[in-house]
Amino acid sequence: MAKLTMAERKALPKSDFAVPSKAPGPGSYPEPDAKHAAVAKGYAKRFGTPAVKEAVRKKAQKKFGKGSVGKSSSKKGA
Repeated sequence: MAKLTMAERKALPKSDFAVPSKAPGPGSYPEPDAKHAAVAKGYAKRFGTPAVKEAVRKKAQKKFGKGSVGKSSSKKGA
């Protein structure tokens, strides 16, 4: 998993969170880079409400482009 210390998380601008109203606390889903965005999508899928899932998906899509987050670039069995 991508590492982000509490100090680093607190230093992030609210614009780097999928749910900025909760930033930097729990349930805010930080997305400073594509790896964190992929992790956020996984957590939102597992624990988030439909509104949170949509917010995380939209934030990742806006910031990193459609289909660029959460997709594996390697082919299995190749």
